[in-house]
Amino acid sequence: MQEIQLKRLITKILGRKTETVNIEFKSAKEGSPEKLYDTFSSFSNTDGGIILFGIDEKAGYKVCGVKNPDILEKKIVEQAKEMEPVVRPLITICDYHGKTILSAEIAEMEAINKPCYYSGKGKSKGSYIRVGESDLPMSEYEIYSYDAFKYKTEDELRTSPRIDESQFDQIQLDGFIARAVSVKPNLMNLDKKSLVNLNGLSDRDGRPTVCGIMLFGKYPQYLSPNLDIVAVVCATENYAEESDAGERFIVNKRLDGTIPQMLETAMAFVHQNMAISTVIDETGHRKDVTEYPIKAVREIILNALIHRDYSFHTENEPIRLEMYPDRMEVSNPGGLYGRLTLDDLGKTKGDVRNPFIAAALEIMNQTENRYSGIPTIYAEMKKAGLLEPQFENLRGNFKVTLYNKKAVKDDLQTKLLAFCRKPRTKEALAREFGFDEKHPAYFINNYVVPLIAAGKLSYTIPDKPKSKNQQIVTRLP
Repeated sequence: MQEIQLKRLITKILGRKTETVNIEFKSAKEGSPEKLYDTFSSFSNTDGGIILFGIDEKAGYKVCGVKNPDILEKKIVEQAKEMEPVVRPLITICDYHGKTILSAEIAEMEAINKPCYYSGKGKSKGSYIRVGESDLPMSEYEIYSYDAFKYKTEDELRTSPRIDESQFDQIQLDGFIARAVSVKPNLMNLDKKSLVNLNGLSDRDGRPTVCGIMLFGKYPQYLSPNLDIVAVVCATENYAEESDAGERFIVNKRLDGTIPQMLETAMAFVHQNMAISTVIDETGHRKDVTEYPIKAVREIILNALIHRDYSFHTENEPIRLEMYPDRMEVSNPGGLYGRLTLDDLGKTKGDVRNPFIAAALEIMNQTENRYSGIPTIYAEMKKAGLLEPQFENLRGNFKVTLYNKKAVKDDLQTKLLAFCRKPRTKEALAREFGFDEKHPAYFINNYVVPLIAAGKLSYTIPDKPKSKNQQIVTRLP
């Protein structure tokens, strides 16, 4: 970055007085910190970030400056060379109110080069990921996920000694082969064994793959009992919390079978357990309106079944379908795969973890396989007048949340500013505008934080944004 940009950044973050997911402070009073490896690794493996040298977080974010920026820069570069792959920080130096501040920008690495780790510790112990304000060691599975993409590991094509050809439902398999040939006439001259292998349903020796069993097995959970869906209706807005009547789960089921069977039973589960109202449309006809748009629900369940991780690392982790009074969550083992990011969802063609499963379901008319799923979810929620869906790429897990609350009207900003003329807690704000006061983060992050950034609202304790006594108030003009 340019020197003037660095000065603006310092002013901005000193006003907040907190580290963020992509900002790390180092006082560097005694020269270069000895261990920058963890932060080099975490920034490289996540979304990139900036290390600011010369700001003492422990002293209340005091600008202490650095003594010898040239030596500090040399030490930073030396440590960066000990990373695998080598990290190449972009160094900027500026004078800030008579103190010298140095910044080191760390770019996110390409997915093919992850994980980035400290060579002195090795990949298993030297790989880190950024979570909030912390650098946390990567789990064995997180490291495996990057390696699986890098080395093109095809977990959907793995076989198991527990499974043989007798586990195929031959009637379903024959039906698929007939349809595949009708869709792709050039396959007509191949024998059945070749067609099964070509579509990733078996290996060359005819042994069923995970892909084949999950699509056409007599009972796929024979491979692993947790390759299913755990579906629950929670009594409160918090998972496993007891209601006043002492209930934790109103309904608690396991949905098993093949991928098409689980999709069908999961859709039936949602339909049975969500509210359905009857309205009179503009033509005077009665019309049933479901709590959540059926097309959106189908897409998130289907996506979870297609894109979950089918490696041995996660075969004991089911897909989770959780229905709450205010929302529905669907989560699957395996975060976003390869180069795909949350910002890319629905906008660009991404890397596909299980291309054979996706292709087979396209032949079966279960999916279009045209990257239209995410746009469909957004469009259906908007058409229903509901809040936008929330997508989260968690550590080894991908979660989609649909809220059953109506989208907030355009005059929310005016109402917020008026309500906050008196200081309000986050919980009070969420409650006032119809959101979950026990979990106000969604409302605060999407509607309040932008107004704070715009200078229209402010924290009553700006030095400690996460203080339990924190309140939010309208800023006077």
